Amino acid sequence: MENVATVNRCAWVGSDLLYREYHDQEWGVPVHDDRLLFEFLTLEGAQAGLSWITILRKRDAYRAAFAGFDPELVARFDQARVAELLTNAGIVRNRLKVESAITNARVFLKVQEEYGSFDAYMWRFVDGRPIRNAWRSIKEVPASTQVSDAMSRDLKKRGFRFVGTTICYAHMQAVGMVNDHTVDCFRWQELGGCCDEGSRQE
Repeated sequence: MENVATVNRCAWVGSDLLYREYHDQEWGVPVHDDRLLFEFLTLEGAQAGLSWITILRKRDAYRAAFAGFDPELVARFDQARVAELLTNAGIVRNRLKVESAITNARVFLKVQEEYGSFDAYMWRFVDGRPIRNAWRSIKEVPASTQVSDAMSRDLKKRGFRFVGTTICYAHMQAVGMVNDHTVDCFRWQELGGCCDEGSRQE
């Protein structure tokens, strides 16, 4: 990897090393592992009203508190476990967010059963391949799209919580369903850049 001090990155990254590592190694990389998809879905929901860097700093604590984001284990959490989690200073101690993670784990398992994997369910919203954009400025990057609108509606209909369209679009960006690195960022080209076939600014 290039020297962190000399490469061009998306303007939102700033100087925080944790943010840089996340941007350079994870953000926008296509994810097809169900457990990791559940992790990002949970963390994006926890972020609501907060900054993403706040959640990144709590990520290890979340992994420990939520059984490594194994949806089968999280789905079995009871009210005693909820009460325990609400005393955990390492995570966001918001009852609605904690309970939503458990609810979402249970619905997640139903989706896996219906589609064979959560990966198959989620990636159908983008026809199985990343949307590759070519934004010149962070100001051009949308907070939501018609695709995230449709995803949000479907997730809510199935019983998922904390899955508004903005959260869904952030999820799409995080798991590489859309490449929203700006064109001056070194990761834009590494993740496939943009071409006539791949550019689907939806």
